Amino acid sequence: EEGHDGEVIVKLHPEWAPIGVQRIKDLTADSFWDECRAFRVLPNFVVQLGINGDPVKQKKWRENIKDDPVKASNTRGTVTFAMAGRGTRTTQIFFNKVDNKSLDGQNFAPFGEVLSGMEIIDRIYAEYKEKPNQGMIQSKGNVYLKKEFPKMTYIKTAKFMSATEAASQ
Repeated sequence: EEGHDGEVIVKLHPEWAPIGVQRIKDLTADSFWDECRAFRVLPNFVVQLGINGDPVKQKKWRENIKDDPVKASNTRGTVTFAMAGRGTRTTQIFFNKVDNKSLDGQNFAPFGEVLSGMEIIDRIYAEYKEKPNQGMIQSKGNVYLKKEFPKMTYIKTAKFMSATEAASQ
């Protein structure tokens, strides 16, 4: 069954994308990812998330961050900020489900890679594809998503781990 419990471990790479990694660290420290839903799931492309289920918390993080230059390729298992053009990165990220090297030339700079749990990413509920309205998620949050898309996969919680902890998982 799609969407069951599992753990995904992502290694952050500040040498690839220092600005992006700092934003991820700040978001994680603020418990931003807790209850975030995967609202865009395209099976042969990406899994996208990063609109917080609480509209008040989401608004706190709406300021754009500067772009990082692309220093790593968007290969399967890398994690990258979504954007609508240069200088528009905020909180939305995506997991590359396949090699998406064509995104490299579009300034999508990976900031991390999945060390373990890519099979969990592959099982994220995909039937809704791109149906959720991002404006509604921004304004209504998880109230909207739980009502309209009850099977949507979500993150229970995200936390930092030491390299030793990650290696023992």
